[in-house]
Amino acid sequence: MADDREVGSGLAQRLVNPLRRFVHDEAAGGVVLLMATVAALVWANSPAAAGYEGLWNFRLTVGAGPVAVTEDLRHWVNDGFMALFFFVVGLEIKRELVVGELRDRRAAALPALAALGGVLLPALLFLLLVGGGPEGRGWGIPLATDIAFAVGVLAVLGSRIPAGAKLFLLSVAIVDDIIAVGIIAVVYTDALDGGWLLAAVGALVVVAVMRWAGVASVAAYVPVGLFVWYATLHSGVHATIAGVVLGLMTPARPVDGRGVLDSLQHNLHPITAFTVVPLFALANAGVDLRGGVLGDAVGSQVAWGVLVGLLVGKVVGIGGVTWLALRLRLGTLPTGMPMRLVWGVAALAGIGFTVSLFIADLAYTDPVLITHAKVGIFAASAVAAVLGSGLLIGLTRRSATAAHGPARTAEKEEDGGG
Repeated sequence: MADDREVGSGLAQRLVNPLRRFVHDEAAGGVVLLMATVAALVWANSPAAAGYEGLWNFRLTVGAGPVAVTEDLRHWVNDGFMALFFFVVGLEIKRELVVGELRDRRAAALPALAALGGVLLPALLFLLLVGGGPEGRGWGIPLATDIAFAVGVLAVLGSRIPAGAKLFLLSVAIVDDIIAVGIIAVVYTDALDGGWLLAAVGALVVVAVMRWAGVASVAAYVPVGLFVWYATLHSGVHATIAGVVLGLMTPARPVDGRGVLDSLQHNLHPITAFTVVPLFALANAGVDLRGGVLGDAVGSQVAWGVLVGLLVGKVVGIGGVTWLALRLRLGTLPTGMPMRLVWGVAALAGIGFTVSLFIADLAYTDPVLITHAKVGIFAASAVAAVLGSGLLIGLTRRSATAAHGPARTAEKEEDGGG
């Protein structure tokens, strides 16, 4: 029996430790992301604002001859470095689908349905407020939850928040990422170049054959992966999708006794959390708010569409669908998490930053619309963080009071009190 307990304990640790590392990295990364965002805003609104734009508009050529790629620094971050971020997203999705929470259909059903509600309602509200036309292309902006910021807020709240709430938020955010990636690939894709797209698919077939042949060296996949990115960049599909697909193709189970996915995630997640994503924020969050920009944004349908989509859409979409799914017995909440806490988690899901900013730059070419969308993202994310924190603290205290109430009553009765 003792041996069985030890085996069970070891298995539990192997499943829990990656989640703990993930939460720790995301929480700490959220702090660095916030610092980078503040730095970008201060820089873009300072006397050195011209230097900010000059830096990110500087054009850099990598490679030579026909294979050279020339982009400004902002696009190198958005198209290049962010591919690594989306590769890690692909790894996280693969882990959850194969060995994580989402492998169990019943456990996955509830966060999947909740995430779907948290995607459909924000998009609908955005379109109702903004309408069609060029402005309507931004309907994908309020769909995504920023895991780093949301988990960072939970980390600040500390152990008073049940672990189940953190698990539910992560599960919803991961399904959210799956949907957002699909939307980026399908909706925000330029005119396709069939030749390059075929080349990218061919390279992915090479990756699959290498896996089938038992090639376990990560280094052997690097040049093929780089070609997949290069071909995808020229195909018209956004280059970051290459990162997601390669992440999903990574084996989640050990190969020759070695956990390839675990190793990659362990080594790359800190790089994306502490370098790539903050660099993305530094390159994209620098919105010049001077000259009446805030006043213009207040009257902008795009800004209000993003704000209402992230705040109202996420809270009502995630919370309402979760409540309905529980009533219909379509899924279960994590252990120790009452339904009332879902509303606080749903509010935190309204922190849409990294991917929302990313989609804003894909959806619009007009700098004014991009600025209005970013102001909406900033405002919604700040309000969502405060609202979600307040709801979780208040509702957690209420749960604790309700739990201790019967115990105190029983004590009084034993003592002969009222």
